[in-house]
Amino acid sequence: MTNAAYFKVTEKTIADLIDMLGQSGVTADREKRAAYSIDETIPRFEREYVADAVCFPENTEQVSMVMKYANEHLIPVTPRGAGTGLSGGAVPSRGGIVMSMERMNAILEIDHANRTLTTEPGAVTAEVTKAAREHGMFYAGDPCSGDISFIGGNVAENAGGNKVIKYGATGAHVLGLEAVLPDGSVVMFGGKRRKDVTSYDFIHLIVGSEGTLGIVTKIILNLIPYPKCVTDLLVPMPSVEAAVKLVPLITTEGGVIPSSVEFMDRKSIRNVEDYTSLRIPHSDAAAFLIIQMDGMDRRQLWSDAERIGDLCVRNGAVEVFVAEDRNARDRVWRIRKLVAEEEWTNAMPILSKEDIVVPVSEISKFLDRLPEILARHRAICNAYGHIADGNIHITVFPDGIGEDENLHELAHPMRRELYAFVKELGGTLSGEHGVGLKRKQYTDIFLNEAQIELMKRVKAAFDPNNILNPDKLVP
Repeated sequence: MTNAAYFKVTEKTIADLIDMLGQSGVTADREKRAAYSIDETIPRFEREYVADAVCFPENTEQVSMVMKYANEHLIPVTPRGAGTGLSGGAVPSRGGIVMSMERMNAILEIDHANRTLTTEPGAVTAEVTKAAREHGMFYAGDPCSGDISFIGGNVAENAGGNKVIKYGATGAHVLGLEAVLPDGSVVMFGGKRRKDVTSYDFIHLIVGSEGTLGIVTKIILNLIPYPKCVTDLLVPMPSVEAAVKLVPLITTEGGVIPSSVEFMDRKSIRNVEDYTSLRIPHSDAAAFLIIQMDGMDRRQLWSDAERIGDLCVRNGAVEVFVAEDRNARDRVWRIRKLVAEEEWTNAMPILSKEDIVVPVSEISKFLDRLPEILARHRAICNAYGHIADGNIHITVFPDGIGEDENLHELAHPMRRELYAFVKELGGTLSGEHGVGLKRKQYTDIFLNEAQIELMKRVKAAFDPNNILNPDKLVP
C-alpha cells in the first residue's frame, strides 16, 4: 500500500468533476466543504479537516467515474452518509474529495417472493423500515440513529442498536451489495439468494469496513414478517450487579429471546430528569432495564411478559412497569432516547464518548472498576447501552479540569488505561460506532502484529494507492 503524496485538488480538478457530475453535482464553496467534513464525534479533533471538493453523485456510473479519476490522479476520496457517525469515519483526514451519497436515496424494490428490499445507500434508515412495514414486512436492523442515519452508513459501520440480541447487527440483514472499488470497477457481491459459498464472503468484508474498501451503491436487505405484538417492561433495579445478573436469566430461565434489553445507570436517569420535566418512577434506583419482547401471538406474548416480570421481581426488581400499547411503549423508549439527547445539549464539556464491548458476564466487573480508572484522570461518566450483547456506551465528562487544559491530551492516557482493562476482560474497542479516525491509534491494544499485517494486505488488495478513506480503521 503506497504512502506516496496525494495530488492536490486544483481548479482543473474541479472543472473535470463538474464535467462528470454537472454543475450542481460539485461544490468547492468553503462553508459547504467545512459542513461536509465533520461528523458527530465529540469533542472535535485537535485540528480542522476540510475537503477540497464535495461531490454529489446520482448513480453508480457517476461514482465509478469519480473513483477512476481520483485513482488515476492520486486524490483521496472520503465517502459520506448522513454524517451521524461518532468516530470520524467520514472526516476527510487528507482533504481531497468528500463523496456525499445523499442524492442516491431511492428505495428501488420490495420483492415479496424473496422477502428482500433493494435500496440505494442514501435512503434514511427509518424510511427503509417504513417502506418494509407498508408492505407487511420488517427490516430488523435498528440503530438508535435510524431517524437520521443513512442505510449506507449503517452498512459501512455495521451498525448495531437495540435489537441485536434477537435479530443481529446490520450485517446480519445484508444479502447483497453493489460496490464501486477504488479503481472505478463496479462489482456485485451476493444477491437475493440466502446461500452462497462460491467465493470468499466479500459482503461481510465490506460491511463494517468503514468505506475503506469500496463505496456501496446498492444494498439488498433481508426482510421478515412484521411482529404483530410488542410489549416493553421498564424495570428499576437496586444495583448494577443485580441488573447484569438478570439479563442472561431472561433467556436461560425465562425461555425468551427478547428483541431488546437496554441498560441505563442512575446518573443517566437523573440527567434525563434534570434535562426535562419528566419524573421517572424510582429514579433513585441504581440501574434501569428496558426489556422488549415481540411476536405474532398476543396471548403467548402476554404470557411471556408475565413470566419475565415475575423473574425480574424474584431477582430483586424494585418494580416492573408493563407497557403494552403504543403510547405507553413510546413513553418508555423516550427515556432511553433522552439519555443521548441530553448529552448533546448539556453545557458540560465531554471528554470522550466510548463504545466498548465486553462479555456480558464481565459487565459488572467493568462498571465497578470504571469510576476508579476515571478518577485517576479527573473524570466521571454515565453509562447506558445494549447490555444483552455487552455493548456499553460511556460518556466521560471532565471533573475538576481547568478551562485552559487540553481535553485531547487528557483523553489519550484515560483511553489507554480504559482500553487495556477492556482487553483484560476479553472485550474490544468498539461495538458499533467504529474505529474511524478517533480510535485508530488504539487498535494495537486489541490486535496483534499478524492481524494488523493481514488488514494491511486486504486494504492493499482493494486499494493499492490508498486513496479511499485513508487513515481509517487500518492501523
